[in-house]
Amino acid sequence: MIRRDFLWSGAAVALLAGTAAALRMGRPQDAHATETFEVTKTEAEWRAILSDAAFNVLRKEGTEYPGTSPLLNEHRKGIFACAGCDLPLYSSETKFDSGTGWPSFWQEIPNAVGMTVDRSLGMTRTEVHCRRCGGHLGHVFDDGPPPTGLRHCINGVALTFKPATA
Repeated sequence: MIRRDFLWSGAAVALLAGTAAALRMGRPQDAHATETFEVTKTEAEWRAILSDAAFNVLRKEGTEYPGTSPLLNEHRKGIFACAGCDLPLYSSETKFDSGTGWPSFWQEIPNAVGMTVDRSLGMTRTEVHCRRCGGHLGHVFDDGPPPTGLRHCINGVALTFKPATA
């Protein structure tokens, strides 16, 4: 490798690191730090009850890959609950196919979710979390269907499904 290639490589790495840091700015490490929740656990306790993927989404505000959740194609009547604390969050009656690759709902169950401003990734969005345990669920956008016009774009790994009984 010649010196010029080495310098260009170093500059590219520095640019990528700086861009990643800038995208994280504007959002506190724990966006819910000032909120209190009914269900609280240590990181070790959450890791013991959640899968790695669910822990990454619910506790670290990660995102699952689009199209990977079995709940994306769940069409039975029932309730979608928080995978962390089992609080009912969404009814199958409000689920719709948004074409985004994540389970989407036009309305939450009353008093089920909390919302905070998310300024990560260089944009302003509305983050949705479980109001009982604070687990990150996804985001809400204003491009959904009537009657609300909202699209709750939710990570399937953050949910469990409970079919309605006949």
